[in-house]
Formats: sequence, structure tokens, C-alpha cells
Amino acid sequence: MSNLDNFISKLRKSGLRPTKQRLKICEVLFTPQETFHFTVNDLTQIIEEKLDEKISLATVYNTVHAFKNKGYLKEISVSTDKSYFDTNTNLHHHFYDTKENQLIDIDFSQIELKNIPSPPKGKSIKEIDVVINVENDSQ
Repeated sequence: MSNLDNFISKLRKSGLRPTKQRLKICEVLFTPQETFHFTVNDLTQIIEEKLDEKISLATVYNTVHAFKNKGYLKEISVSTDKSYFDTNTNLHHHFYDTKENQLIDIDFSQIELKNIPSPPKGKSIKEIDVVINVENDSQ
């Protein structure tokens, strides 16, 4: 399956029409060999710089959230008002550099979780995300 066919499939499975702008978003998200972390604003800027394409923030936001809801992206909340998205949807954790505003992957096997509390009645644990805040030693 070609990249274009793959992008169209992901868009349609996410409930979105495969427009030119959304295909450009897919190109940035799903073509790189390495996974990456981004905010919606970061992604909008990357698209403008790398593809010389202007896409509205609303289109980027809606597309990213549709992909997240379908499981193609993972959302990592680092504070009450800031979320990053990750193209690596496998189980793993993160360091968050509070000064550089950067997420760094931690392999799932590097963290051992013990004494996990039982969820509230009628709830089940879906996933556990560990985010460890770090900063440079010299600060």
C-alpha cells in the first residue's frame, strides 16, 4: 500500500474526508522514520516551514484529535493547559524537560510500577502514563 493510500485510509477510518490539507498533515505525521512529539501549534509550524503550506489551526487541531481518538496518535498531558501528541502509540513513558518543553521517550520496561491503587467503583484502568519532569543540572 502506498503512503497516499495509507493516508487516505487513516483519514477515512478517523471519519475525515481526505482533503489536500489533511493529506499534508498525514505526510508530516506518518512519513518520518522516527516518531516525534508535538503540540498542535508545533505541527502547524512544521507544516508551514517544511511543506510551505498554510493550514488553519482548526483543521490541524480537528485532524490531530480525530487521529488521537482512532488510536493513531497518543496524547500526553504535561500540565493542565499543555498537551503533546506522540506518533509512537506503543506503551512507553516520558521525561519532560520543563525548560526546553521537550518530551523524551522512556522504554516501558525501564519503569516498574508497584502498589497501583484499585480504580473507583465502576471504573477500570485503561493505561498508565508516567511523565517525569526534568531540567538541566546547571539551572
